[in-house]
Amino acid sequence: MKVELYQAAVQATLSRRRMLQGATALTALAVMPKVMGYGPAMAQDSVRAQILQIPGVGKGSPTDADWQKVGEMCLAETKANVAEGEFAGVELAFFGINNNGLHNILFRGLLKGWEAYTGAKINWIDLAQADYNPRLQQSIATGTVDFDILAMGAPLEGDTASKGLLDEMPDWVKTQIDMDDYVNYLKAPVGTWDGKTYRISIDGDCHTFAYRTDYFGEGAISGMAEPPKTWQEVNAYSKAIVGKTDPLTGQPAIGYLDPLKGWGGFGFYFLENRAAAYVKHPSDPAWLFDPETMKPRVNNPGWVQAIQDVMDLIATPGAYPADQINADPGTTAFSQFLAGTGSSLMWWGDVGSNARTSDTSVVGDVVGFGINRGSDKVYNAKTSAWEETYNESPNMAFLGWGVYVTNRVSADEKKRKAAWSAAAHLGGKDISLWMAAYPSGFQPYRNSQFQYDEWVAAGYDKAFIEDYLGSNLDSYNHPNAAIEPRIPGIFQYYSVAEDELAKGYSGQYKSAQETADAIAAAWEKITDQIGRDSQIALYKASLGM
Repeated sequence: MKVELYQAAVQATLSRRRMLQGATALTALAVMPKVMGYGPAMAQDSVRAQILQIPGVGKGSPTDADWQKVGEMCLAETKANVAEGEFAGVELAFFGINNNGLHNILFRGLLKGWEAYTGAKINWIDLAQADYNPRLQQSIATGTVDFDILAMGAPLEGDTASKGLLDEMPDWVKTQIDMDDYVNYLKAPVGTWDGKTYRISIDGDCHTFAYRTDYFGEGAISGMAEPPKTWQEVNAYSKAIVGKTDPLTGQPAIGYLDPLKGWGGFGFYFLENRAAAYVKHPSDPAWLFDPETMKPRVNNPGWVQAIQDVMDLIATPGAYPADQINADPGTTAFSQFLAGTGSSLMWWGDVGSNARTSDTSVVGDVVGFGINRGSDKVYNAKTSAWEETYNESPNMAFLGWGVYVTNRVSADEKKRKAAWSAAAHLGGKDISLWMAAYPSGFQPYRNSQFQYDEWVAAGYDKAFIEDYLGSNLDSYNHPNAAIEPRIPGIFQYYSVAEDELAKGYSGQYKSAQETADAIAAAWEKITDQIGRDSQIALYKASLGM
């Protein structure tokens, strides 16, 4: 969803990355699995095995030609439901993001073969991550929805499905995409509204902890034998390594990378990572609002502690890279961590796939993964007291991207079938494996995507892939996961929170508490504008209460 790699930054640091890649090439060759072609152990007739060799891990970033080839090789399901040329004359508008040439740009290549076979034409509405939600909300508010297919996260179903803007999924689509293969947390009610199914999942979102293995262990600069287990330890080691040298790049060592700049609402997820460990109590499904009143919990002591953690690192010279106040989440992942700056961060699965398959990554041989960090204590909102017990809570941030069809096509059966066929092609069982294994903006979301041998055959090191995929599975299946509510206006809440956090981080507010109180006051206004009673009902429903 999620790759915001600024081209200028890439060009500025490319020579250093190339140098570092060259320095680590021998190590990479030493651990590279020998199954790199269509060897005897690989079934020649397996589409999954064949597409995973395009281009093959360790052979550079996939190109548009690769995307088109993969899309063409995954057309069997389309051909079973659609006659050649059946959609001739149909034009469809596809709305989505285009971060770093991925998402919509990737879809272009994957759908080229589909367009050629079906005769349909797709017109693209491409948006930057920060512009996505404002443009979508404007279309909804003004009744000017000008797209037939929509790439969207489940949290926004409250803004779309609740207003009748989506088309219900036909039964043949459910069969074509094999919805039973989804991991449990992405099954109904996610993707549904009032008992009707609207979403084809193409992504399984959760934030996992990525860290540099060369910063930890015997003799490592962090002074820690193992990576930090808690957010308290994250801050402690981030302060302790100030002034030391990064063992890979020779640059100043940096601990944890917090994004301090907003990202169209998406940046709030990164404060949530810290906060979840402090405020998501195992006995309570709610952690953002009180489910009985919709009173925000964002200014309770647990949330305040999360904000204070960030402020403490801001106040520590050298704890963050220079000008971190202008670093959004895309910067922290792709211009910093993967490029060799910083030793840990929370992010979506893009970091895992890009670490070993992107031309711009230099950390592939020294990266490990785990679930969200925990805390030595947890705040119980029901008793209004801290409990001195270990707590952890993975953040199911954004509930994954999905492809939806809007009601613009509902009255035209030919156009409707074309829209759903295009969406089903992108959400197919085989093509989704390829998107999870290579840079795409998406991470694993199907049970069938956790067959480690398939990834090893593509060129991934087995220990690496067990670590990376395991962190996703452990997050998806965690009993105390922080589940995102599918309520109207969720990104209004997140966007205004980013605005207030920016003020707090820059010193406009006097304290973490004052910053949190400003967010809570803004959230109360949004709830009153939308309708408190309806928000309470929908929030409870989203929590399964």
